[in-house]
Amino acid sequence: MRGSEGGWRFVTPQEGMQLVDKGSGEVMAFRSGAWESGVVHARELRVNGTTVVREQQSAISDPSGGATTDSECRAAVLAILTSLRAHGLIG
Repeated sequence: MRGSEGGWRFVTPQEGMQLVDKGSGEVMAFRSGAWESGVVHARELRVNGTTVVREQQSAISDPSGGATTDSECRAAVLAILTSLRAHGLIG
């Protein structure tokens, strides 16, 4: 809806239409027949000109095997892999 000389006009949202929630500053988009908020569709994310996130990478196996087992190191690597998977950065 938008203000006009005759008062408010209500319009039917169209696919891809965007708005900003003034209260939160969040951008909302009309996709697949519903308003979507909190979702960013992008090919990459840059911070100060440096690409920090691109498409999801292939899965990385959990640490196993080897001649020398360092359980503390394996636990740290597993924690890193778990976090990367949880964030969807790796499969």
